[in-house]
Amino acid sequence: MTGSMGRSLFPGGQLAAPTFQMDINFPDRRSIRMPGFDYRTPGGYFISLVVMDRMPLFGRIINGNVELSQAGQIVAEEWLRTPSIRKEITLDEWVIMPDHFQAIVWINGTVGAGGCPPGNDRIRQYNPIGGPSPQSLSILIAQFKATTTRRINEIRGTPGQKIWQRNYYDRIIRNEVELDKERRYIRNNPRNA
Repeated sequence: MTGSMGRSLFPGGQLAAPTFQMDINFPDRRSIRMPGFDYRTPGGYFISLVVMDRMPLFGRIINGNVELSQAGQIVAEEWLRTPSIRKEITLDEWVIMPDHFQAIVWINGTVGAGGCPPGNDRIRQYNPIGGPSPQSLSILIAQFKATTTRRINEIRGTPGQKIWQRNYYDRIIRNEVELDKERRYIRNNPRNA
């Protein structure tokens, strides 16, 4: 990281507040989201969230079944609360594995002209401070991760500890064949572990 600090004069010779310019070399992180796709669009989404360092924090597999730890129970409780907090969401199949969470989630509504949710007159909403739009898949996952992280860290006595890996995997479910495939995958995941 490099930086420079300087002052400039306003018209009339008044001294301006100091400014600080930084050149930071951030890693080149490509988005894994589908370019140009509106993740508020009603439909089904397969999601997968992974525990930091793939630590088996959420439980263990015994005879093809998941036995949840206290942290895993928190994940289950928060996931089941999702539709009551976010009225646009319906839950489908989901599974908590020792080191990850997978689910099919539905964003409800009807698709309007141009594939945009109705009522926005083909103008996509945006967040004025940057980031994902309200009621998007990204916001759902960010809030879910934040809430589960806070609660798990409270019981563990580890404030500020990261629970989830950065980002998440998603797949837009395009038809019944894909939906059935993802449902089977989720149902069989504990037996295949």
